[in-house]
Amino acid sequence: MRHRTQVAIIGAGPAGMFLAHLLHAEGIDAVVIERRDRDYVEGRVRAGVLEQGTVALMRRLGLSARLEREGLVHGGTNVALDGEVFRIDMAALTGGSTVTVYGQQEVMRDLFDAAEDRGVTIMWNAEHVTLSGLDGDRPSVTWRQDGAEHRLDCDFVVGCDGYHGISRAAIPAKVLRVFERVYPFGWLGVLADVPPADHELIYANHERGFALASMRSPTRSRYYIQCALDEDVAEWSDDRFWDELCLRLGPETAAKVTRGPSFEKAIAPLRSFVAEPMRWGRLFLAGDAAHIVPPTGAKGMNLAVSDVTMLGAALTEHYRERSDAGIDHYSARALSRVWKAERFSWWFTSVTHRFPTMDGFDRRIQMAELDYLRGSPAAQRTLAENYVGLPLEMA
Repeated sequence: MRHRTQVAIIGAGPAGMFLAHLLHAEGIDAVVIERRDRDYVEGRVRAGVLEQGTVALMRRLGLSARLEREGLVHGGTNVALDGEVFRIDMAALTGGSTVTVYGQQEVMRDLFDAAEDRGVTIMWNAEHVTLSGLDGDRPSVTWRQDGAEHRLDCDFVVGCDGYHGISRAAIPAKVLRVFERVYPFGWLGVLADVPPADHELIYANHERGFALASMRSPTRSRYYIQCALDEDVAEWSDDRFWDELCLRLGPETAAKVTRGPSFEKAIAPLRSFVAEPMRWGRLFLAGDAAHIVPPTGAKGMNLAVSDVTMLGAALTEHYRERSDAGIDHYSARALSRVWKAERFSWWFTSVTHRFPTMDGFDRRIQMAELDYLRGSPAAQRTLAENYVGLPLEMA
């Protein structure tokens, strides 16, 4: 079975689906090819903090009705050092910018529901996906679905298929450069149907390690503690987790923690990763296919959105104005913003976590950094403007 489109999108995660909606809004034909089914993609528990720009894009695309009703708008965030909490007023420091807590699962539901209503084509359960002709002017994608062989001829291919996808691997090794840092710890996270400890997030640095008090709704909490990568989740009973969490958050916050049975518990490793370039021939990379950040800075899904916002504008320029300036500069422009987000996520991780090699000097430097942050409006402004999301104009 042979098909034709203008843009083939590999992967129906946030990057792929936001790009599909951006192109649909401009009348550009696109087909999304996904190796899993909708339930699997929508069910993945991922990010939950949306930058100002991500919220603005959802409004622009007509995807924000449920977000406006259910999202939790945060004008600030909190940092705790050995139990002493101080607040950073992000809205006041950034001219009114905020973040919104709204889980990635909810974002995907909104994207998929709207795609069905608008007739955006998604090929689910595509097996043995192969990319061809990327270095020429007639790229194509082939796959097997429901026992039939399919071929999709297109003008461009956009790889939105994540860290383990096929798209990045299609770039020749002599062209691709990879930069990576693997952190020597992970996050043990739980979801529980209990009220959050605070109406805003609390990032805690404690001598026993990092902790985070977050939420998904007024009745559902998301908590994390730093742990070793080889920890066995089965050895962490709910009682043990709550005890350790409250110890690290400190008595002021612990008094507000509501304990309850967890319905999800898992360990996530932390990694910083960037692949350059983000374009080769007729192939573009976006989202986790090109970069991974530790979750400390809440940048993962937001970076995917900024990638495809830039790429959507570049492809629109190509088809509307017959100009390739945007697509020629996409990689450099996207990477400029990616590396700024990598820097922020690395820095925030480095000042809030305990590293195995830390000695007394390292600990004192870390404490001094957070003490400076507590007392310096300039330092708080730097954190705030990065946390709410740097404007695309800075890329």
